[in-house]
Amino acid sequence: MAESTVFTVHDETTAPEAARPQLEAARERMGFVTTLNGVMAESPELLAGYNALADLFGRSSLPARTKHVVLLTISVENGCEYCVAAHSTMALRSKVAPEVVEALRDGKPLPDPALEAARRFTRLMVANRGWVPDEEVQAFLDAGYTRRHVMDVVLGVGMKTLSNYTNHIAHTPLDPAWAAQRWTRP
Repeated sequence: MAESTVFTVHDETTAPEAARPQLEAARERMGFVTTLNGVMAESPELLAGYNALADLFGRSSLPARTKHVVLLTISVENGCEYCVAAHSTMALRSKVAPEVVEALRDGKPLPDPALEAARRFTRLMVANRGWVPDEEVQAFLDAGYTRRHVMDVVLGVGMKTLSNYTNHIAHTPLDPAWAAQRWTRP
């Protein structure tokens, strides 16, 4: 790797001053500073923006299991090995069925019709760069979701775009906490 493409994984002592409170908050929240946050700290604004979007997405109107489906689907569609491992771990810790997590990681349909509608809609949102055909939006709504849920998926896509692209550019090392769910893009 050329030296110009090497990114520092910062901690609270090496990060730019403006990023340090975000890293300290991450350590308090998770018990450690993720390598993703450490890389993002190079730009305190990126780190703050990502954390704000993650907080907002966490408070969005989507059901909890659907949030995991959205985040994993985006990460798989974008081929983000770091985020697939992290979100697989978090989904399993949140009691999402292992077979659902495995299907998401493999890009396969889900047996639950509502979760499958969320997976399909989210995948189309990413693959088509937001240009989801009206009939697909309607299929998502027909599965029991609302227009607000549509916008919540847009929020999730924005959030994951920041992290997925950061990881692609920085080659973010995988945290030990996510290692059991390591994933390699096909």
